[in-house]
Amino acid sequence: MKYCLAIVVAWMLLQPAYAQAPQLGKNTIKEVIAAMTLEEKAKLLVGNGFSLPGMKPPGGPVVGETQDKVPGAAGTTFAIPRLGIPSIVVADGPAGVRIDSVRKTEPGKTFYATAWPVGTLLASTWDTALVRKVGVAFGNEVREYGIDILLAPALNIHRNPLGGRNFEYYSEDPVISGNIAAAMVNGVESNGVGTSIKHYAANNQETNRNTVNTIVSERALREIYLKGFEIAVKKSQPWTVMSSYNYINGAYASESYDLLSTILRKEWGFKGFVMTDWFGGKDAAAQIKAGNNLLMPGTAQQSQAIIDAVKTGALDVKVLDENVAGILQVIVQTPTFKGYKFSNNPDLKKDAGISRMAAAEGMVLLKNNDKALPLKNVHNVAVFGNTSYDIIAGGTGSGDVNKAYIVSFVKGLTNSGYNPDADLANTYTEYLRTERIKHPKKGFFQEFMNPTPPIVEMLVANDVIAQKAAQDDIAIITIGRNAGEGRDRKLENDFNLSDTEQLMIKNVTAAFHAQNKKVIVVLNIGGVIETASWSAEPDAILLAWQPGMEGGNAITDVLSGKVNPSGKLATTFPVAYNNVPSANNFPGKEFPEKATTGMMGMKAIPAEVTYGEGVYVGYRYYNTFHVQPAYEFGYGLSYTSFNYGKLALSSNTFNGKITATVIVTNTGTVAGKEVVQLYISAPAKKLDKPAEELKGFAKTNLLQPGKSQTISFTINVEDLVSFDTQSTSWIAEAGNYTVKICASSKNIKTTAAFSLAKELVTEKDNKVLAPAAAISELKP
Repeated sequence: MKYCLAIVVAWMLLQPAYAQAPQLGKNTIKEVIAAMTLEEKAKLLVGNGFSLPGMKPPGGPVVGETQDKVPGAAGTTFAIPRLGIPSIVVADGPAGVRIDSVRKTEPGKTFYATAWPVGTLLASTWDTALVRKVGVAFGNEVREYGIDILLAPALNIHRNPLGGRNFEYYSEDPVISGNIAAAMVNGVESNGVGTSIKHYAANNQETNRNTVNTIVSERALREIYLKGFEIAVKKSQPWTVMSSYNYINGAYASESYDLLSTILRKEWGFKGFVMTDWFGGKDAAAQIKAGNNLLMPGTAQQSQAIIDAVKTGALDVKVLDENVAGILQVIVQTPTFKGYKFSNNPDLKKDAGISRMAAAEGMVLLKNNDKALPLKNVHNVAVFGNTSYDIIAGGTGSGDVNKAYIVSFVKGLTNSGYNPDADLANTYTEYLRTERIKHPKKGFFQEFMNPTPPIVEMLVANDVIAQKAAQDDIAIITIGRNAGEGRDRKLENDFNLSDTEQLMIKNVTAAFHAQNKKVIVVLNIGGVIETASWSAEPDAILLAWQPGMEGGNAITDVLSGKVNPSGKLATTFPVAYNNVPSANNFPGKEFPEKATTGMMGMKAIPAEVTYGEGVYVGYRYYNTFHVQPAYEFGYGLSYTSFNYGKLALSSNTFNGKITATVIVTNTGTVAGKEVVQLYISAPAKKLDKPAEELKGFAKTNLLQPGKSQTISFTINVEDLVSFDTQSTSWIAEAGNYTVKICASSKNIKTTAAFSLAKELVTEKDNKVLAPAAAISELKP
């Protein structure tokens, strides 16, 4: 009895002290920060560690044991229970919630997430309403799996087609990238969870991603590589931004005050907090000074470095407090802080339907001779290509997803009533099974360090092809490509087709054409490939990208005509790699004599890359320098046709804004959607300019044959300006502007002009992030 009484007395004595501590959500954030110790502040600014089988984290032991609140999540923050501050959970990734499907705590149960179509496919829809719908479903899975912040979307620019993570990114154009990202953020965050737009900024390659110094002019940086992030921030205010690994003009992105505070917060008005990419940067105190609030995934070494910097006076505690406040302001919005009881049971069946719909909407019909598609009078199908039987749903690395199933292309055909050739199916299935045995499955870290090579395309004998041409109704060939985090793509057998793939297309096409039968090629790829050398051979080409877990069904929906393709290219397909404006300076040069040991024990080789093409990225280059691409930006065919009426402008002189209106009519025989693109050609007396630049886009409703829709755009002064380095201002030059309504960047449907009487300066920015020396940039 005395023992119990002593416990009660001790508990009562402790309660007043504990109760007097300010509590997050009840007291002001300022009061909570005032009650925090230096050690607590330092720990809150550093993640709670990283747990990955087979990997020893760099930088010393983790801050504390990783709280496995959501097994497979990317990390957590540090909890301070005495102040009511919980640990929150962040998780990958761009194409679906990345969690472990099997948990020791719940044997016999599996946890899966939807594998959504990759970012490039979603951008190819040119449909922000649809992307927002995907985001709403995506965000529901984030919430129901107990995650607070999704490490997505990713919106770096497709500077070069060999970029290893281009599949995660949206486009070569910042207007597409920024608006699609904003739609995704708004959709995800409508669920009361957060996003982290990434990788900020100029993270356009994987080669030497932790050491490369991106040397880029202020104008190219502002107009191309930052503009998409600016659009996303201003249109969606994401909870967080993730800083990138690379240097920009000599400074680590995560240690750059100019990038993270001057531009992001002061110029754009960003309200959330910044976190590093995992193990990004070197100097913890410098990162905090720069405005990088959270260092992820977090090490004890980083926490101690912050404490030491404050004690020596190298880091002002006021700066520390500002960074803590930024994190706390987001924490109070999270499901964890609000006590949300997540279900671990999102409606994956419903989300699979949305994934299938979105995948079909973003597929791009590149070729369709003699109405080869949609399929008619087809039952027996000869299906060639490894990925017909082993479809690539999405990329590797953090863009991968633990999904319950993947619908292969042949399964999709079967589901829709077609009959894939059984002999071919058996041959391919056995070949793939045998090849997989040679490469046993590896863990994430082992796969990251030493990726399993793709299975070489199976060469089908000519006599077998001839037999199938005689007995089957049509041939469909898939070409597959995959890539991901940690390395860029290669030219041979990746951007360019392998000799076997070229021969397969040639032989199959010759045999089936000899029987007066059609051949279709389906591209199951994450990034741009060479097409000019072989595209004349098949009758139709469908770009399916990496379409997520329902890919086989979605591809068949388009081939069958159940869905009329309406996707348009958000990135250019060049005739040859040497036509790419960055071909001569990608991925840059290395300095191996200065190599050190870097993240995860890998060799860190200092490197630099100069963006010598300046603002002439993608279609801006091809159109301005009159270089013919294989398939231009904005291109995509339909099973119907559209007529564009005359473009009407609300005024022929600019006075603040102009409305541009055009009527689009379905003149074909089946229902369809059209992407309407608005480009502007601007005067170029003071500054050189691309021939035209995308300034707006809209997708029509599903128009029945003969039906029309009026599409309107508002042209603001911000749509007229270019960045003048000399004055660090955004300037609209006086003169005549041409508005072009297009079906692609080269297919101009109707134009109109207006004039600007005198030069306008819309914004004067800070002189920041200038390269150390002038760059010799491409000029018209």
